[in-house]
Amino acid sequence: MSSLHQREARRLAQVTTPARIFALSNDEFEGYASLFGVADSAGDIVERGAFAASLARRGPAKVRMLYQHFAHEPIGVWQIIREDLRGLYVRGRLITDTQRGRECLALLGEGALNGLSIGFRTVRAKRDAKTGLRHLVEIELWEISVVTFPLLAQSRVTAVGAAHDTADEIRRAAAALRS
Repeated sequence: MSSLHQREARRLAQVTTPARIFALSNDEFEGYASLFGVADSAGDIVERGAFAASLARRGPAKVRMLYQHFAHEPIGVWQIIREDLRGLYVRGRLITDTQRGRECLALLGEGALNGLSIGFRTVRAKRDAKTGLRHLVEIELWEISVVTFPLLAQSRVTAVGAAHDTADEIRRAAAALRS
């Protein structure tokens, strides 16, 4: 049988899976503050599960959102901080009643500022004798900052809230198609 006939003989499978659709409000953003198994420029690698104990004790409310790691410049609150398969996912809300909050929102919206960085205390780590890299097994998370240059270059803001509510538009369109 020729490859053309083999392709025609294949059947497509239809898979139904639930999708979570949500919108970020104008002052919200999300991203990854850390990635598992990736070395930062200081030679640290965060291992999967390193944040679990700290997050269980503290939760998002006790982890500060700072500007450039400056303790005197809180800029918002974290709504969601959780480990997933990729790393430390975060979703937060900037406090736009402050000048720095408004500035950060404007800079994030334009892509001029998009780094995330963690402030922490090492609880347990192992150093790889061959590579010299430090594997962070357990850390106490103190703060997550919006920064210009993160030590882990891939720790980035992935979405910033928009003025329109795309998620609601998709829900209305889906409902219209069902009716």
